[in-house]
Amino acid sequence: MVSTYVPVIGLGVSVFTLVFLVLRTRIHVLIAMLISAIIAGITGGLTITSIVAVIGKGFGSTLGSTGIVIGLGIMIGKILEVSGAMEKIAYSLINVLGKKREEWALAITGYIVSIPIFVNSAFVILYPLANALAKKGKRNILTMGVALAGGLVVTHHVVPPTPGPLGVAGIFGVDIGAMMLIGMALSLPCVIGITFYAKWLATKYPESNLLDEERNLQDLREIHKSYIENKINKSLPSLSNSIFPIIFPLLLIFIKAINSLIFGGGSVSDRELYLYLQVFDFLGEPIIALAISVLLASYTLIPKVSKDEVTEHLENGLKMAGMILLVTGVGGSLGAVLHESRTGIVLASYIANLPITPILIPFIISTLMRLVQGSGTVAMITAASISAPIISQLPDINMLVAALAATMGSLFFGYFNDSLFWMVNRMMGIKDAKQQMIVWSIPTTIAWGIGLCGILLLNLIM
Repeated sequence: MVSTYVPVIGLGVSVFTLVFLVLRTRIHVLIAMLISAIIAGITGGLTITSIVAVIGKGFGSTLGSTGIVIGLGIMIGKILEVSGAMEKIAYSLINVLGKKREEWALAITGYIVSIPIFVNSAFVILYPLANALAKKGKRNILTMGVALAGGLVVTHHVVPPTPGPLGVAGIFGVDIGAMMLIGMALSLPCVIGITFYAKWLATKYPESNLLDEERNLQDLREIHKSYIENKINKSLPSLSNSIFPIIFPLLLIFIKAINSLIFGGGSVSDRELYLYLQVFDFLGEPIIALAISVLLASYTLIPKVSKDEVTEHLENGLKMAGMILLVTGVGGSLGAVLHESRTGIVLASYIANLPITPILIPFIISTLMRLVQGSGTVAMITAASISAPIISQLPDINMLVAALAATMGSLFFGYFNDSLFWMVNRMMGIKDAKQQMIVWSIPTTIAWGIGLCGILLLNLIM
């Protein structure tokens, strides 16, 4: 009986060690996760030699399914960033939705562009637009800034090819295309909830347009005129070219998913139908779809840029991916160690008797990890690594829903240990700690709560 509890206690020690090393020492999360995996392996009954082998196997298998896709997604995002494509999308949505609905245009822009672009980079680039719109229309800057950041943060946390969700998909072994499409559907209510909250902030802090007294001494029309002139001088791509590299891979993946749903895995006798299915099975693979999207973006968004400059932009984007790839791979290593040891089986037997659905296990772990260390990517990767080997032992568990639960949990209460918390508040000039949490910690928690409801509903359906 005592030996039964050893893997469980060992996992507890492993997770505590991970959290302690990340929060209280200079040890990087990459090394901390390796140490955690070793502890979990030893207490789970693996030998030292087998632990090393399993770590290597888990690292390779996780990156084998997600590494290339992460790289391609970052390449697309970099081209969208340097070409001005996401600014073009924002301007176009504002023109379509009209005056006094700018916050919805900014939220939708964030929802779209954060799928391939890092949330921090996108916010820095698009915030001047939010600021100019607030000044031109005498709108509340908190409403504009939070709506934009809310749209950005949700899809960044939930929808591949953002690196975190891609890593989770690899660890749970789920189809990236299915996770992308269902993740977009689950994200939409979360973005709507944040946007309504952003509108309420205008009544809570009606004086927020006066946060920067020096700027408000200037003529608002002159500020807007200067900003618009600057953007006019910047050559932006057309709307169709701007949005096509984002929509096209999603369309290919969607067609493949629909084909699988209609025709299943059975053989097709009609030769032409068989050829059609084969073509879209190939084109709808995320690696192929995103590779085509990189080519489209390179030739349509920056057609006059030299080959060397294009290569430089793409390689600059890939430099950002290095550490994310390593953390994702080591997360897969931790999951592999738990899977190969007795820990997953033992914990699965306990969890099966709990009065909650096992789908909530990755959600709860992700929520706790987000709270203690701040990084959404680390939170969801850690939650996936710990929970996937456990709940995979249970019957009637939809691993896609479990993977999405791990990503949704990482939205919880972004605050002082989250880099985006400081970026959003500092750019809007908010210095009071209480107001900072009202402006950003509560919106992310609203998205977290709506996401939880979506996960539970999806679990009932699937």
